[in-house]
Amino acid sequence: MILYFSATGNSLAVARQLAERLNERLMLLTEAVQQDLTAEKRIGLVFPTYDFNLPPAMPEMISQLQISPQAYVFAVVTCGSAAGNCIWVLRRLLRKNGIELAYSHKVSMPDNSALAFGRNPNKQLGKFQRVPARMEQIIRELQAESHTLHYSWFGLLSWLLGRPAVTRGMIHCMGPKVNPAKCTGCGICSRVCPMKNIRLTDKKAITGDHCTVCLACVHACAQQAFTTNGLQTHKERQYRHPQIQLKDLLLR
Repeated sequence: MILYFSATGNSLAVARQLAERLNERLMLLTEAVQQDLTAEKRIGLVFPTYDFNLPPAMPEMISQLQISPQAYVFAVVTCGSAAGNCIWVLRRLLRKNGIELAYSHKVSMPDNSALAFGRNPNKQLGKFQRVPARMEQIIRELQAESHTLHYSWFGLLSWLLGRPAVTRGMIHCMGPKVNPAKCTGCGICSRVCPMKNIRLTDKKAITGDHCTVCLACVHACAQQAFTTNGLQTHKERQYRHPQIQLKDLLLR
């Protein structure tokens, strides 16, 4: 079973390839927390890093997973550059439930959050050149059920960025905000939000209080009606993995 969390398709693209090559099923991590997975002999977690850490919503979801202690559990992280402390954090969370993380690796892809700092993630497409070789390595090692934690370093900066107060500040500053004048009430943002944190009221999008700063809504909005970190969204800076379509990210 491959469990994934994805906002703009990077992690979904990786999860799909793993599922196909390893002959495993795919499931959204947000759905998996409601399932009994104790019969699964292999569990893969595929997700992005945010500020060198887990996405803010992931720790609670990980703590709710029902996984057998005998399962082979692995993680593949998508990131702009470094995986940071997320593997250490994930390992600690799993161990609280008696689960041991057997394997981890990272895949570098365009940085979705670059948009929040005025940069264009579509100018990072050159990172895709190294993805096939990395994926072949990961698949080969997973087929052999390797027990290796790649890129599991612990850094002080990552630790500081992962503090609850810093995380709350990041969500406050970088959390998407809706410009009502641009919003047409199409509802796409509410359907791509993995946290179901956006609803439509009077044909306008309204954000809630459990945003995980994945920026799925910002990248998917056809009207560029969201701002993040105080910056206006520009169409040419909106990103989605080239192998993933919008319909693939819409919640059922």
